[in-house]
Amino acid sequence: MDQGVRIDKWLWAVRVFKTRSLASDACRSGKVKIMDKVVKPSREVKIDEVITISLPPILRTVKVITLAANRVSARLVPDLMEDLTPESEYQKLKQNHETGFEHRDRGTGRPTKRERREIEFLKLYLDE
Repeated sequence: MDQGVRIDKWLWAVRVFKTRSLASDACRSGKVKIMDKVVKPSREVKIDEVITISLPPILRTVKVITLAANRVSARLVPDLMEDLTPESEYQKLKQNHETGFEHRDRGTGRPTKRERREIEFLKLYLDE
C-alpha cells in the first residue's frame, strides 16, 4: 500500500475513536494534529507520522507504523501504531476517574432526587 489512508478512517480503524463520524468530528474541531498542524478528516496519513489527539483530559500521541483502511481487532492495534503518550497523561486520566466517580452497587438503579442532591452537596463540600 503505497498511498496514504484518510486520517479519520485510520483513527477509527486503530480504535482511537468508536465511530468514524466521531473521528471526523474531532478532526473538524481541531483536536487532531500532525506535526502541530490541525488536519482535516480527508488528510492522508503516512507511515512514521506522529499524530496528536486531544481527548480531554489527556493529550494522546501515537506514531503510525502500518496503514489500515478497515477496523482491526484490539489485539492487532499494537502492530499498527505505537503509543507515545507519556505515563503522566494516563495518570491524569486515572486520577480524574477516581475523583469524579460515585460508586453504586449493581442493581440499585439511578439515584433518587434526594440522593442526587446529597451527592451534589457532598461534592460541593469536598471541593472547598
